[in-house]
Amino acid sequence: MKVAVCRYPVAMPADMHAFAARLEALLTDARAQGARLAVLPEYLALELAASFAPDVRADLKASLAQLQPLRGDWIALFTGLARRLQMHILAGSFLLEVTPGRYRNRSDLFTADGGHCWQDKLQLTGFEKRSGVIEPGEAVHVMQLDDIRVGIAVCYDCEFPLPVRAQREAGMQLLLVPSCTDTDAGATRVRVGCLARALENRIYVAQAVTAGEARWSPALDVNTGQAALLAPMDVGLPADGILAQTEGDACWALATLDFAALEVGRAQAQVANDLDWPGQNRFALRRACLQPPVRP
Repeated sequence: MKVAVCRYPVAMPADMHAFAARLEALLTDARAQGARLAVLPEYLALELAASFAPDVRADLKASLAQLQPLRGDWIALFTGLARRLQMHILAGSFLLEVTPGRYRNRSDLFTADGGHCWQDKLQLTGFEKRSGVIEPGEAVHVMQLDDIRVGIAVCYDCEFPLPVRAQREAGMQLLLVPSCTDTDAGATRVRVGCLARALENRIYVAQAVTAGEARWSPALDVNTGQAALLAPMDVGLPADGILAQTEGDACWALATLDFAALEVGRAQAQVANDLDWPGQNRFALRRACLQPPVRP
């Protein structure tokens, strides 16, 4: 499967129509380069807040409330693009109202046959907690795309091994990570999390990022990092784990992921973190104890 990950420059679309036109052009370009799956970044839907009044778009709670009537258009847009382009699209994330005044950071996956799956963000960042209106998801999923299984870890979620391990044990071969970070340290943490999940689970990871500045938005203010396709650091794969990543102002990085070769290569693996995972669950390793020094 050829996969494209996006370094998405945040813009200020005048309305939903302008947003849709831009996304169609961007995804058409990825499809022209052979992508069967395209991954867009976290908080993508908040770019639509640029069309709101200045006092609304500068207020996260007000922006989220005004964003909700556009949910139907959001679903229709990406369902239509996935069908028309015959590609699977991870549409970043949309902060969806689940109870009055409470939102979940939902990452929507649209399939080429018109299907729609999703994963809610499980772990909240400090910013999301301080908002007072965003709540964590309650379940972790895997989805079937063609003949492979994929999972989604929304940004910060990729830094936690156990939910991703649960996805791997449900057959996941590719982890999709829509992300949005505003500091170099944040971008590094997410990248390190992605590489660690690739290593310990013997999977591919596809990370998308936001780029540029959007000072009009409290959530999309400053954006940094590079989109990348990652693999375990092992025989026949890049030593640094990077299959492809965006450079400069490029919007897309693409790579063809060979899932069969990844499984076959397991027999010649230098290390087998995925197979050795149960070893850390031995009773004696579950709790550390203070060891007194041995004195002669």
